[in-house]
Amino acid sequence: MLAYTAGDTDVPLLEETVGDNFEAVVRKFPLHDALIEAAPIPGEEARRWSYTKLNDDVDRVARALLAFGIGKGERVGIWSPNCAEWTILQYATAKIGAILVNVNPAYRSHELEFVVKQNGMRMLVAAPSDRNSDYTTMARRSLASCPELRELVFLPDAGLTELRAGVPESEAEWTYAELLKRADDVAHSALKARMAELSPHDAINLQYTSGTTGFPKGATLTHSNILNNGYSIGELLKYTENDRVVLPVPFYHCFGMVIGNLAALSHGAATILPGRGFTPAAALEAVQDFGGTSLYGVPTMFIAELALPDFASYDLSTLRTGVMAGSLCPIEVMNRVISEMNMVDVAICYGMTETSPVSTMTRSSDTMAQRTQTVGRTMPRLESRIVDPATGEVLPRGPIGELCTRGYAVMKGYWNQPEKTAEAIDPEGWMHTGDLARMDEDGYIVIEGRIKDMVIRGGENIYPREIEEFLYTHPDIQDVQVIGVPDARYGEELMACVILKPGAAPLDAAGVAEFCRGKLAHYKIPRYVDVRESFPMTVSGKVRKVEMREEAVARLGL
Repeated sequence: MLAYTAGDTDVPLLEETVGDNFEAVVRKFPLHDALIEAAPIPGEEARRWSYTKLNDDVDRVARALLAFGIGKGERVGIWSPNCAEWTILQYATAKIGAILVNVNPAYRSHELEFVVKQNGMRMLVAAPSDRNSDYTTMARRSLASCPELRELVFLPDAGLTELRAGVPESEAEWTYAELLKRADDVAHSALKARMAELSPHDAINLQYTSGTTGFPKGATLTHSNILNNGYSIGELLKYTENDRVVLPVPFYHCFGMVIGNLAALSHGAATILPGRGFTPAAALEAVQDFGGTSLYGVPTMFIAELALPDFASYDLSTLRTGVMAGSLCPIEVMNRVISEMNMVDVAICYGMTETSPVSTMTRSSDTMAQRTQTVGRTMPRLESRIVDPATGEVLPRGPIGELCTRGYAVMKGYWNQPEKTAEAIDPEGWMHTGDLARMDEDGYIVIEGRIKDMVIRGGENIYPREIEEFLYTHPDIQDVQVIGVPDARYGEELMACVILKPGAAPLDAAGVAEFCRGKLAHYKIPRYVDVRESFPMTVSGKVRKVEMREEAVARLGL
């Protein structure tokens, strides 16, 4: 049997825009909670929006954008950690057909300017400066050096009194409050007229890939791409208006704005923001304080939550489900999330920005083995196959090859980069993920790692995921990443980078080798062990293995 599957084709696609879908949900659940932002200062009240209030605020921003002359297809950037205004701008730009450009909050000046120029960004909405980033200064630098950027809007500080929002210094700069006042210049009928002009297949979102091998590429996504993907995720999670979805994952990434916002808000559920950045305690407090039924995170987030000294003191009894995604999930972590966090229906989602993002997902009816050892089955209305990376031929079920995805969720392409688009999407419409995977007899997919992360030691192909899963069973190891480093004899050797559990005894290469002996083939036993306090991470929670490899090469003099 070939390594090919197609998801359920009986599920109809939503043929509507994000704005039209949201207004239909508002009519159905006008007074239900839609958005709750936990107070940034302990003791203060959380900010709350019903569906009606959220829609009113979305419309006000949408009309303000029209007052600025923002046209259909023009690019509006958002450069901010998570906040309520992020969600409001997401829906406001969708209602007027502007393309929202998600700018990574970790970017610095040259990265911001690259993105502004690459897509011809018209307006940038920026967060106030904080202890991590001087957004104000960097945004002004881009305004001065990028003629296409005509307006800069500073978001409020939402009560973070130690921070300061940018004070306008030129006619091109505006506060968020000044932006809102401009809405009075545009009638609601003008917004309705603009919405009527839009098609579900219009581009409304640009998401830039991490750019670990060069400048980032802008994946261009449509209403249909992200609305259908979010709605389908919500359906498989069995979301209703009674769900309360805690989102500590970043909105600039598909995980936050699609798997999070669109999945929840297309079902009348409430979204809960624990804070502007992730802290494990804030995430669990949000579940406890607001009755969260669903919690999201990348594996490192769940590991940090489970490692809290007072973890057992949190009341997580309202949880039933959630999503773990963003990077490969250790089986041991998944088992603990199910057994210790009450997330009996937690799902593993797999995908990439270019596929809107989810292309495979586990279901609550799957066996424990399927839910902990695979990334599930193909999503409805999508196709998956495993091909030989060298020949492109579809492999039989079982062997490892490259995972490819096809269907409605595949992006329109990389913004203004047709050559890069052609490299990623073949003439038959298959998106080549760059991930190594295998498909079992029942159509479940197991991710073995990135093609570029595969280690070739003395002619043997080694998949780091297998070794990482084994080392997670070591009683003293809290987290582990396995990388390849250069070796004169074998071409590459293995290094295990580990974070030890609190109070654990020291661990070195000899100790790891002893633990592995007789259980792993000799060539899979790491030659080097690097005990660390933390791993270098992207803002979305992915471990930067490239950076770890560079550090190891320099430290070992390889």
